[in-house]
Amino acid sequence: MLLKISSGFLAIGVVFALAGCGGGGGGGSPSAGSSVGAGSAAGTGTSTAAPTLEAASAVVDGTTLGTENWPSGSTSTGGTGQAVSGLNCAVAGNAYTYTHLSIYVNGQQMALPTAIGSVQPTLAAPKGCVYPLNTVDETGKIHMDTTTGANYTLGEFFAVWGEPLSATNVAGVQASTVTAYVNIGGTLTQYTGDLNNLVLPPLGEVTLMVGTPLTQIPTYTWTDPPPFDPTPVTLVYGGTVGTTTYWPDGDTATGGAGATVDGLTCSPGMAVNYHVHAHLAIFYNGQQMILPQHIGLPASCDYEMHTHDHTGIIHIEAPNVKNYTLGDFFDIWGEPLTNSNVAGLTGNIVAYLNDNGESRRYMGDLRAISLMSHRDVTLQIGTPAVSTLATYSWYEPQ
Repeated sequence: MLLKISSGFLAIGVVFALAGCGGGGGGGSPSAGSSVGAGSAAGTGTSTAAPTLEAASAVVDGTTLGTENWPSGSTSTGGTGQAVSGLNCAVAGNAYTYTHLSIYVNGQQMALPTAIGSVQPTLAAPKGCVYPLNTVDETGKIHMDTTTGANYTLGEFFAVWGEPLSATNVAGVQASTVTAYVNIGGTLTQYTGDLNNLVLPPLGEVTLMVGTPLTQIPTYTWTDPPPFDPTPVTLVYGGTVGTTTYWPDGDTATGGAGATVDGLTCSPGMAVNYHVHAHLAIFYNGQQMILPQHIGLPASCDYEMHTHDHTGIIHIEAPNVKNYTLGDFFDIWGEPLTNSNVAGLTGNIVAYLNDNGESRRYMGDLRAISLMSHRDVTLQIGTPAVSTLATYSWYEPQ
């Protein structure tokens, strides 16, 4: 299988014409019916007519496409930190593209799980790691690291996931036939080779139909996050990021006053075995708000999560690794955090996450956002929309 981006063609058993990059896609509204559990069998397809492409529908990153059927993350036989099919788990790169994978079982779309290829932090590896093939939401997008210039296959992705892939078995769902189609720029072609060797087309769509095939294959155009600001914001210890002061420094009367908050303790001499940093930026009606200093730092002790200055850096300094969340931080601060209220600022809220250049819109519960090493969280409240996402040069060791 040969991927030739420069010449505009992709050979996957047959040659596809590569049209302009109009966004990835694949998917559609799931059909009625219950989820199909792993290890179950799908029906036998009877349709022999070649499917056609539906008109493209707009989708925002972070949307769940399909019915949830598999748990999030890789399985125990997939990528848990070791090399898998020659792919290493490492700190995220800073250049990405994506392909889109849709899996249908008897016409019903199954949501591709989030966090495939993502390994959580440990004391030994406080930043965690990701494989060059990974998922960050349930859209079906597979993020592909482009820093090495490598091409990737569907078999490599399933190996990282830890699920089987064959002509009769897709992630534990079995049928007498599995039909595969690849869509590149509106050109839809059936793939008839070994599914493990199917090269994942950048900005293209791969559709696997287990059992009864579709007569029309949905396709999407994507509303991607804003581009990155080309000029990084330099974070200086004791500095300030933002233009508008709104909140006083320190915790509120309902925040951390030394007592344990959400299981997070406050100690004057805490052992620090896990020390990482995240960044929070809050925009209200176009103005970047200045995050208070000394959140989580009452006079008597230090919380495991706190701020030292007005840069927006959240310091996590703790004896052990935990899933530190944005909700925990706001509870220590003593300010509300819901999907309509950020520390007293209300309105339409849009959230973006950036992990070293791998950015996406976040559509879930804001309180559940994990504060991982060097994760940038941007909360946009009201209008206008942010036109770029800031990147940062960190003032403390990476």
